[in-house]
Amino acid sequence: MSTSSLVHIFLVSNCFFLDRIISEVLMSVAGSNCNGSHSGGRKRKLNSTSGNGKKQTKLTYPSSNNQAQALDCITKSPMAESTDGESSELQSGSITPRASLNNHVKKPGTGKKLVIKNMKARPDLPENYCERAWAKLCEAIRAIHSQSHISYSLEELYQAVENMCSHKMAATLYEDLQHECQRHIESLVPLVDQLWTDHCRQMIMIRSIFLYLDRTFAVTSPSLLSIWDLGLKLFCSTIIGHGSVQTRVVKGLLTLIHQERCGESVDKGLLKSLVRMLVDLQLYHEVFELEFLRETETMYHEEALRVMRDSQFTLPDYLAHVNRRLSQENERVLQYIDKSTKKPLLLCVEKQLVGEHQEEILEKGFEMLLEANRHQDLSLLYDLFTRFKNGLGLIKKAYANYIKKSGMAIVSDAERDKTMVQELLDLKAKVDTIIAESFQGNEKFTDVVRESFESVVNKRQNKPAELIAKYVDSQLRSGNKEWSDEELDRLLDRVMVLFRYIHGKDVFEAFYKKDLAKRLLLGKSASFDSEKSMLLKLKQECGPNFTSKLEGMFKDMELSKELMATWTQMASQKVPSTIDLSVNVLTMGYWPTYPPMDVALPSELVQYQQAFQTFYLGKHNGRKLQWQPSLGQCVLKTCFTNGEKELQVSFLQAIVLLLFNAAEKMSFLSIKDLTRIEDGELRRTLQSLAIGNARVLIKHPKGKDVEDADQFIFNKEFKHKLCRIKINQVQLKETVEENQATNERVFQDRQYQIDAAIVRIMKMRRTLPHNLLVSECLAQLRFDVRQSDLKKRIESLMDRDYIRRSKENSSIYEYIA
Repeated sequence: MSTSSLVHIFLVSNCFFLDRIISEVLMSVAGSNCNGSHSGGRKRKLNSTSGNGKKQTKLTYPSSNNQAQALDCITKSPMAESTDGESSELQSGSITPRASLNNHVKKPGTGKKLVIKNMKARPDLPENYCERAWAKLCEAIRAIHSQSHISYSLEELYQAVENMCSHKMAATLYEDLQHECQRHIESLVPLVDQLWTDHCRQMIMIRSIFLYLDRTFAVTSPSLLSIWDLGLKLFCSTIIGHGSVQTRVVKGLLTLIHQERCGESVDKGLLKSLVRMLVDLQLYHEVFELEFLRETETMYHEEALRVMRDSQFTLPDYLAHVNRRLSQENERVLQYIDKSTKKPLLLCVEKQLVGEHQEEILEKGFEMLLEANRHQDLSLLYDLFTRFKNGLGLIKKAYANYIKKSGMAIVSDAERDKTMVQELLDLKAKVDTIIAESFQGNEKFTDVVRESFESVVNKRQNKPAELIAKYVDSQLRSGNKEWSDEELDRLLDRVMVLFRYIHGKDVFEAFYKKDLAKRLLLGKSASFDSEKSMLLKLKQECGPNFTSKLEGMFKDMELSKELMATWTQMASQKVPSTIDLSVNVLTMGYWPTYPPMDVALPSELVQYQQAFQTFYLGKHNGRKLQWQPSLGQCVLKTCFTNGEKELQVSFLQAIVLLLFNAAEKMSFLSIKDLTRIEDGELRRTLQSLAIGNARVLIKHPKGKDVEDADQFIFNKEFKHKLCRIKINQVQLKETVEENQATNERVFQDRQYQIDAAIVRIMKMRRTLPHNLLVSECLAQLRFDVRQSDLKKRIESLMDRDYIRRSKENSSIYEYIA
């Protein structure tokens, strides 16, 4: 049928449609006022033919006589009366535009016009109209697909569509139409598969008959195809090569695959057969694969956006979803997709589900996975991210942020100082476990941990180093029975890892040496082997210069034991044996600096002290002994009403208790005069004897603080279930003054190191600008130092004539030989 014929039929049918509607409206309005009847009027027939003379459409509509009668009735009706030059209008719900009847009705002698307008209110559809209308439309669609007769007129079908669209059913109607067309396309796929199967079976039989021809003629002729290849070529060019068939087959395959991805049940054997057909016809990559990958990309892109926006979908759920989708695509390759598509298919899925949303995925719950120790989910996340170029870098950055955030929460909170080291050790163990179990032991993450912990530990200057030293002290004390020797050694190894991150190792050395001195002198070390093991670890980490003084402390203790063995033999001959005296001779340069304390010793102890001094100076001529009673300890045999007890006390506590051999009651001031102990130290000593758990002295009046007017009485009625009672020694507890003194010693030592570094650099360079000198000093020093402190040391060296400013440029320093 030509285009002009189609346009002609369309125009005629629309004119007829408008004419018929006008007629029906006119007849319905004029029915009650007209005496004549239009039912018996004549009908006009309109035949439309195509260019070849074949009849296409047969249409009928009422004659113009009936229209004229209806119009005549209306003009005679009072509702249609009007003056000359005016027009009469009639409301109608069936007609949209205004229509003039001048072309259909001609009344001689009148100029009046009838104008038909829309009704303001749209009439309601009958009940169940939508279901009945769709049933007719669906039947018509299927008749068109099957090329059979349509039971309903096109006008009726068109009107049904218009009515449904006018009543806000367009979306539903569009969706139903899409499903119906899709169903038809899917129904074509099995037909193509059956045709292909039959063709293959038939060609196999034909080839067997013409096998001799195939071997002797077709194969030997380069320009000819084998019989089997000939059959494939003919099938491809005749059937599959046809554009419409090819498009429908590919679209049908993609539709079935999409349904299967959405969880619907499909015939996988049919899919495998058709894919195999495209491969055999060498159309798979050109015709199917590109469309398949494009469809896959679109689907998973939309799916990823939908899932990522779902607030109820957690990161573990999303990772499980991605893993499940990848497994499904792998399974499809095994079942029906060609193996050559596996790599681009999986890359497409990974890119859309993971690659395009890496930062969103990490923000969605990476920290939650780390906090909850979800090793399996972290392993899956690592496996997915490492398939992309920047994936590993993003995980490293997020991992570093987590470590810094968690570490800073521990280090920056002063209230957590008591548990800081243990919490840092737990955090370190946690991140190491995650690297080993989830990140495949990747050394790049080990570097991330090192850099992150260095940043955390050194954020709060000096304090972490001090707390690590105190933590080691608490673990090496004799009162700690939490660990066996092997467990303690493993714990010290973990502590050494934290120690490596410290920049101010001299702060650790100062506090560690002070605590080690107390453990050695007071006999509080849990294990001498553990002490030596820790010393060896420090030596391996920092070198022999770092541990030389610590090794000297151990050497002093060993020499003191040998010295006391000789002294014991001599003392039994020269002094009474009622007192067992043990003295540790310490080299002043090895041990921490203690303030000198001049106390009044009891006469019994003075005799022993003078005897030992004579003995030692006799063996070592030219040396000088300085007695340090603050770190001594004694065991006193004390008689109470309930029997004898042994009191294990400090040397200062023993001096105070021995005063009560001469008097049962003494005042604070009298004790102070007799002992000459420093005021603050004496008050702490009396508190430990009168207010502690073992109250061998009674204080009047009662109270926690010791005042000048307080009186102290020896408690004869003291009771305790143990024979040897240890009274807490207040000097074991570090005071604020001791802490400040240790920090001041560290600062002094650092000043010497800074001076040495500056002189060493200037001696080598001779002249150097200020900025370069500062940068080289910071690079050489093992601890953090402020530039203001560095500037002070430079000025100090200038005052001492080590360096000077250049006369030409004041920002340049010169070394003075």
